[in-house]
Amino acid sequence: MNAEHHETRVLPAWLYPAAFWLALPVLLLSLLLPGGAEIGVWFMMAVPAVAALVVVVTNWSRDRSVSLGALIALIGLGLVVAVRALIA
Repeated sequence: MNAEHHETRVLPAWLYPAAFWLALPVLLLSLLLPGGAEIGVWFMMAVPAVAALVVVVTNWSRDRSVSLGALIALIGLGLVVAVRALIA
């Protein structure tokens, strides 16, 4: 039996460090620039959405259940944003 868990192979290894190093300057700018907080909030909302999109694209042929779960999460996020826009 393989000692590596299935869940650890869902995202590519480069995604976490890339998101981290991209997040640092974006969040710093969102703190320093007037009105920049909205940029930081949108970035922090986009990071898990991009990760879910990467999971859907990279795992569709290998593990359909994980890809469907990520796709359902993306659809749910889209519905939340759409309903929020209707309410506001």
